[in-house]
Amino acid sequence: QKAFYGAKDSVLALDMESSCVVKWATEKNIPFCVIRSIFDPLDMRLPDFGHSFKGAQPEIMVPLISTVEELKNQTEIIRRVAQETLKQYKAKVEYLVGTMIEIPRAALTADKIAEVAEFFSFGTNDLTQMTMGLSRDDSGKFLPAYVEMGILKNDPFQVLDQTGVGQLVEMGVKRGRKTNKTLKVGICGEHGGDPSSVEFCHRVGLNYVSCSPYRVPIARLAAAQAALKG
Repeated sequence: QKAFYGAKDSVLALDMESSCVVKWATEKNIPFCVIRSIFDPLDMRLPDFGHSFKGAQPEIMVPLISTVEELKNQTEIIRRVAQETLKQYKAKVEYLVGTMIEIPRAALTADKIAEVAEFFSFGTNDLTQMTMGLSRDDSGKFLPAYVEMGILKNDPFQVLDQTGVGQLVEMGVKRGRKTNKTLKVGICGEHGGDPSSVEFCHRVGLNYVSCSPYRVPIARLAAAQAALKG
């Protein structure tokens, strides 16, 4: 679920868009039914729930890309299969193809990636792992000691490291929007439910934060407060 920063009235709305993930959809490893499955349910649901889905726009998100060439490859496959599926059902669905920025190289080359991506979502959990050389699987064994000893101010998987990881996020936003001024950008991860991280995201120009459902009330409040601060 997503919480949006209020633009005019400083309030938030939950995003009701369908957000889908397609990973490495090549002829060799993932069947095209992965992509088709995104559009088949839409075609079945839209006629019955036309009012509920009016204006909905699916977002197909390709994760873990490191070069624009990877995204071009995946986007071509996604659009081709989507066109075939929609033609089969004689349906018309507007959709976006974007990417998760989870690898430092992707953030550094965001201007190039924005030539293909229609939106960015910063996967800050993985971006933190790859930037700081930490693994969420075993860092819990020593991170509490690091925080207690003052080596780290906070657990970087709970509170965004604004100095390091945050710098990559800010850089990615600026470079991406240099190419595409209307690029929609957000984050996906547990940081989306941390108030200080949400405020940072607002400050660097993100459109929304996404987090676990139980964190949404906190995210909405933090985003509203950030919007009021300006």
